[in-house]
Amino acid sequence: MSTRPRFTAFARGAARAAGRPATFIAAVVAVLLWAVLGPVFGFSDTWQLVINTATTVITFLMVFLIQNSQNRDSEAVQVKLDELIRATKGAHNELLDLEELEEEELDAVRDRYERLAGQARAALKRGRGDTGAPAVGAVRPARRSRSPANGRSRK
Repeated sequence: MSTRPRFTAFARGAARAAGRPATFIAAVVAVLLWAVLGPVFGFSDTWQLVINTATTVITFLMVFLIQNSQNRDSEAVQVKLDELIRATKGAHNELLDLEELEEEELDAVRDRYERLAGQARAALKRGRGDTGAPAVGAVRPARRSRSPANGRSRK
């Protein structure tokens, strides 16, 4: 068995265990035990170092486990959304795999949908419906800019 499936199983189990009430209670008990032992150890630097080191190490490791779980969950949700888009008649397939676009490209797609939403709100105010699936490309651009190369307007 390769390392990746073992780590995935470990990360999944650890993240699940970390989110359980029993784990929280165990952490509270550990902190209370540490606090009660303070007078026994004279509130020494070593006594303080124990809790600081333990919490730092646990936090450091949990960041990676949680990130691994979030990455897998996010990828699974993206695949499910892609399937819904792909299987829905009238849906725009250009929206598949949007998370792979560069920021500028993603901003352009979002801007088109914001204009579409604005047009739908305006239609509602005029007493019209806002349902349907108009072509996203049919959304008029908010402004035109001049292309530096040829001086012509572009969308």
